[in-house]
Amino acid sequence: MRQHRSDLHALSAAYALHALESSERADFAAHLVHCEDCRREVAEFEATTARLAAAASQTPPQSLKRQTLSEIDGVRQLPPQVSAAGPKTSFAHRLKRKAVPLSLAASIAAAVSFAGVAAWQHQEIENAQRQAQRAEQQLGSVSTVLAAPDARTAHGRTTNGALTTVVTSERQNKAVFTASGLPAPTSGHTYQLWLDHAGTMQPAGFLHDDGTVLIDGDPAEATAVGLTLEPTGGSPQPTTQPLLLLALPS
Repeated sequence: MRQHRSDLHALSAAYALHALESSERADFAAHLVHCEDCRREVAEFEATTARLAAAASQTPPQSLKRQTLSEIDGVRQLPPQVSAAGPKTSFAHRLKRKAVPLSLAASIAAAVSFAGVAAWQHQEIENAQRQAQRAEQQLGSVSTVLAAPDARTAHGRTTNGALTTVVTSERQNKAVFTASGLPAPTSGHTYQLWLDHAGTMQPAGFLHDDGTVLIDGDPAEATAVGLTLEPTGGSPQPTTQPLLLLALPS
């Protein structure tokens, strides 16, 4: 902001909003020591902006502050009433005098709130789009394996009663795992798939409930697919007895 020294009384709202340049803020801070009216107005503005800002917890874009500061010079703030200057004014006149700076504070807080909500909505839309793309890619890969001319199938049952199917395609070098009737995992745990490479179990993805997933990893040299119950997030090696160890179809 650019204000003349004679306009120090008009800087209450800008000081409360931390919108002053460092030199202006220092001048106004020195002025506050001797001006009770400005101290009271700063306290009122700080309380008002705190209540308004509490309604918006989203982080505004960096460009918002620059845009606000570049345009704020066009808003002329009325100075506060100073006790030593002139006759007392009416309560209605004081309300009118405060309307402009309070509107300014409300406008800034509302802009912050709107920008935060807009940014959050944009992020949510992008996340949903990425999830949809991943699901579409997964479905395409699963369909490719199931429809492959060289697809081979094996069936099994887990120790907790679920029916399972593994479909492999040597040409695609991929495998698909399906489970039906799989009990919900206990709290803090998830089902983890494994590929058995000559006795070494390598992580091959997760199965959170019934359904079909593409097995992670290279099934070409694997001899079997395993399923265990692991802590949420998975384990580098199985930590529980296998619920299933099914030989891959050849």
